[in-house]
Amino acid sequence: MRILKLFIVLILAAPLSANAQIGQHRNDLSVGVNAGYVLSNVGFDPKVSQSLHGGLTGGLSFRYVCEKYFNTVCSVYGEVNYASIGWKEKILTGTDQKVINSNGLAEEYSRTINYIQIPVFAHLAWGKEQSGFNFFFQAGPQLGLYLSESTKKNYVTPNLATNGTGRSNPNIEQETKPVEKKFDYGIAAGIGAEWSNQHIGHFLLEARYYYGLGNIYGSSKRDYFGKSNFGNVVIKAAYLFDITKTKY
Repeated sequence: MRILKLFIVLILAAPLSANAQIGQHRNDLSVGVNAGYVLSNVGFDPKVSQSLHGGLTGGLSFRYVCEKYFNTVCSVYGEVNYASIGWKEKILTGTDQKVINSNGLAEEYSRTINYIQIPVFAHLAWGKEQSGFNFFFQAGPQLGLYLSESTKKNYVTPNLATNGTGRSNPNIEQETKPVEKKFDYGIAAGIGAEWSNQHIGHFLLEARYYYGLGNIYGSSKRDYFGKSNFGNVVIKAAYLFDITKTKY
């Protein structure tokens, strides 16, 4: 009963709080393009030794600025991107030497997985709105839709010898297993700087981190991997031009 009363009070108080807001309304819509570079890996459990996989990302950007609250410019920022992510294995012996296969080559393995990624962020900026620099922080959910995958390796059978010349990490289940979960999701956050000119548009430079909450493989007790989620570091630039702009 107390919870119901509290809910009614909050509903009745909402219009009052809206009228009491001291923020300055904005109605600025901008669209544009973005491009960048992604360093990624997969958090496998059991562990798979890795270095960072490099790939490209790029697509469309959208931003709607709704309010300036004191010195904070509040907006919603979203993207629809094509991204090549994955993992690259670090194949070493127990003495940190490269593992040599029967063909005489040092073993190399990487998997590239292509996605359509859709992040949607709460975007908070401090500084100039129309002409000059501002600094921003943004965070929010990201969805990923699987498109395709490809493997690059230079051997047929991995060297798992136990005499010191084979791999120190014997986990190879992931090397022949295709992606099982076609839908990826997680959270991302980034910081960056923006330079704006009211005649030219907006130029953004950002560093972003994405942590996957989903797995690319099954994670039940019957599955080999208990965890197989993405971690991505993204450096990207974007250009936006105004569609609608608030008149001051």
